[in-house]
Amino acid sequence: MTKTNKIIYWISTIWLALGMASTGIVQLLKVKKEVDNITQLGYPIYFLTIIGIWKFLGVVAVLIPKFTLLKEWAYAGFFFAMSGATISHIASGNSIKDMAPSLLLLILTVVSWYFRPANRRIIPVNQ
Repeated sequence: MTKTNKIIYWISTIWLALGMASTGIVQLLKVKKEVDNITQLGYPIYFLTIIGIWKFLGVVAVLIPKFTLLKEWAYAGFFFAMSGATISHIASGNSIKDMAPSLLLLILTVVSWYFRPANRRIIPVNQ
């Protein structure tokens, strides 16, 4: 893995972890703005608890060493959650400003996953 790839991986992964953890906290605390957002999208409020817990577990899985299969599941979960959030905003007719956080986390998920080092992959690939 080149030095540039390693830097890209760690910057995107740290921002991804911070973004998922912070939104997970907001969701678990059921902050009014988040409750308003989720209900406006047509989802029940209890969905915030489920998503918030899974985000924290995903952050732990992505950051800890080893457990490559678990990391793949965490990345997949992040991808499904953030692409689903982005599509939900589009389907609800929300502005780009409303979907920007989920779109950013979706991009960070893909970048972090793509640039992950060989020891964090199921099948190591030379980069």
